[in-house]
Amino acid sequence: MMHFDFQVGDLDSAVAEAIALGATLAGHQLQEHVQVLLDPAGHPFCLCRDDG
Repeated sequence: MMHFDFQVGDLDSAVAEAIALGATLAGHQLQEHVQVLLDPAGHPFCLCRDDG
């Protein structure tokens, strides 16, 4: 299994869009600028706020 990290400009908007497309938030979040989500098959991926 591969794990993907995606950099996004607006973390809240990106999380909302991913959830609308079928993702769910993982139960344990380690950092406030990174959100771990699970795709519909249960594979984890991260959305990372790009502050640059």
